[in-house]
Amino acid sequence: MATITETAEHLDMTMDVLPEAPHSFMDDDERFTELVRSHRGVSLALTAAMLAVYFGFIMVLAFRRDLLHAAAGGMPLGIPVGFGIIMAATTLTGVYVWWANRRYDGAVRRIVATLKPQGRGRHA
Repeated sequence: MATITETAEHLDMTMDVLPEAPHSFMDDDERFTELVRSHRGVSLALTAAMLAVYFGFIMVLAFRRDLLHAAAGGMPLGIPVGFGIIMAATTLTGVYVWWANRRYDGAVRRIVATLKPQGRGRHA
């Protein structure tokens, strides 16, 4: 088993003082805090939208069931409304995935990249 010094020499590293970081950890904390805040805001907004759609349907079902029994083109209105709820859930999920792919995932990668040590060679 190789010692830490031998491994460092093999990777062409020194055991001297660590190189100065190009950024401060405070910047990382602020960026991480902002990332958590934006993630929480997006997820709470989408959750609130889905809950409004779902509980709106439940309230109509509980108090105005006659609206869902009404026929629209030979079909009870409740069937397309139920399908609309499924489509709303799918759309809101798509919105979250779009947002995460465009904003969140890239921000996470940038923060993680600044936290990992920049090693040399194939062992990094």
